[in-house]
Amino acid sequence: MEIVYPMSALVLLTFLVGFALAIVRVSSAKSGDINPRYFKTMSGFEPPENVLKMGRNFNNLLEIPVLFYIVCVLVLVLNFSSPYLLGLAWGFVTLRLVHTLIHVTYNHPLHRLLLFLLSTFCVIAMWIEIIILVSSKT
Repeated sequence: MEIVYPMSALVLLTFLVGFALAIVRVSSAKSGDINPRYFKTMSGFEPPENVLKMGRNFNNLLEIPVLFYIVCVLVLVLNFSSPYLLGLAWGFVTLRLVHTLIHVTYNHPLHRLLLFLLSTFCVIAMWIEIIILVSSKT
């Protein structure tokens, strides 16, 4: 059941980035940095870099993390308790948090890539562990 904590932490991070994205978009439109009509179709005008970065980071939190959530739900449904899985889950969340901080601040592509790859390997390892655990129960 402890797997719920890293899942909840990632949900919280996703909501925080989503709220920050809304704030950045509204403030950019109010300040005149972007024409508000851009948000109708997300095209036709060039948004400021901070709007693009925050939007892309929010999208990142809705891509690979889907596989993370699924594997965590499997841990819950199958009633698996594994310190290894829990450690990988916390590793994934921590790496995604640092990825987000880099993405929305100084945005160094190589640093982001390394964190993205490490976090993705955490999810792959979780899936492999689930397959091993399921196979050993049958």
